[in-house]
Amino acid sequence: MSNITQLDCYLAGQFIESPHYFDNIDPVNGQVIGKIAEADQTMINAAVDAAQQALTGEWGKLTVNQRCDLLHKVADRMAEREQEFIAAEMADTGKSLQQVKSIDIPRGTANFRTFADMARFHGGESFITELPNGDKALNYSVNKPLGVVAVISPWNLPLLLATWKVAPALACGNCVILKPSEETSSTAFLLAQVMDEVGIPKGVFSLILGRGSNVGDTLTSHYGVDAVTFTGASSTGQHIMRSVATGVKPISFELGGKNSAVVFADADIEKAVAGVARSTFTNCGQVCLCTEKVYVHSSIASEFIEKLKMQAQKIKIGYPADPDVFIGPLVSKTHQEKVLSYYQLAKEEGAEFIIGGSVPKFNDERDQGCFIEPTIITGLNDNARVNQEEIFGPVCHISIFDDEDEVIKRLNDTPYGLAAAIWTESLSCAHRVAPQIDVGLVWVNTWFLRDLRTPFGGVKLSGIGREGGKHSLEFYSEPVNICIKLN
Repeated sequence: MSNITQLDCYLAGQFIESPHYFDNIDPVNGQVIGKIAEADQTMINAAVDAAQQALTGEWGKLTVNQRCDLLHKVADRMAEREQEFIAAEMADTGKSLQQVKSIDIPRGTANFRTFADMARFHGGESFITELPNGDKALNYSVNKPLGVVAVISPWNLPLLLATWKVAPALACGNCVILKPSEETSSTAFLLAQVMDEVGIPKGVFSLILGRGSNVGDTLTSHYGVDAVTFTGASSTGQHIMRSVATGVKPISFELGGKNSAVVFADADIEKAVAGVARSTFTNCGQVCLCTEKVYVHSSIASEFIEKLKMQAQKIKIGYPADPDVFIGPLVSKTHQEKVLSYYQLAKEEGAEFIIGGSVPKFNDERDQGCFIEPTIITGLNDNARVNQEEIFGPVCHISIFDDEDEVIKRLNDTPYGLAAAIWTESLSCAHRVAPQIDVGLVWVNTWFLRDLRTPFGGVKLSGIGREGGKHSLEFYSEPVNICIKLN
């Protein structure tokens, strides 16, 4: 359990108390575990002013290597305080210890090291331009920071997805104002402490806490913010696009998903079942990349459904720190009510429940928490709301298909386009089908395997822009062309 009881904003190199605070709730038992600051307009203005000053001050004068060396110090200090980050993440989210210590916190640290190292070698273009009269010119580009970047991060992978943006933005020389979700602000607060401890110059990194409906709008529409990057719900992304439109600010959005897995007749069924179980139920289904729709070839459908049911039955639900617990609670009562409403909608739409569909009973304090049963359903058509709208819980719908062209068409019949998984032992099938799926990322015989150098993002309602590797560096940098005539 985290021992942080009050989370304050961090701006201009100082932790500042706020006139208003709200409760931080433990999703395991519904108890208040601390207070979170609610920033006001004055505090946001101060963060923006401090960032603008830092751009022309000490931070702006550092060399790329000096800047990246500082980011390595951030990673080193995060690693030293890893147990604190783990405890804070678990207290906020209710995630299992296994996931937090193996993925979320190490990846947060790795993001700083990876992007710092990549930024050292982020170069520009150069060309010799030959003119008709025989004269020549040298054209080359230099990469300049965008300026003040607002980072709006989500509650499902709090540290991982915040650092996924903060690290490359800082590596490119920007100043960052981080606004984490009000549901999960503790690891962002620890990150601010780390920034302070290692000597990141004042104003380079600021932490603004508060509810999105209040603080988020004020930050993203602020005249002094030069770019906005956001991960979260598609509806929120649409709202942010409207708020930044008048300033024509660069944006990068990773939004919602209604992701599919397709299991072909020749798939290794044991691997496919294990993979789909993982992609459906990891983090209680609260990952934008999780599978919510599964298409299984008719020849193996009965066997697949029975084995996936058996996998779901084996899932241990409970206290996040208990041994072998795979999923803890959902993040909040509000989200629990949302997912339960989709379980009810599935019943109303005529779904058959293979397993789950309700709330587990513990007969202890956990019954006041936000737990929910892993759920498998079938029997709905593709146009059912349950098959078109993002649920963001531990649930998947299984559909049956016979024809490859048919299933590709069905996979693409969605307003979302983030990720998909293909299960097949045919190399030809994998190469043939993957490019035809309208998503930003396709996995074959795996899921959630990421290389930080590759492009990440979605199409349609799932986002705009790409992150990862050079794609992140290109977003957080502005290439400026310099033309010199050679006589």
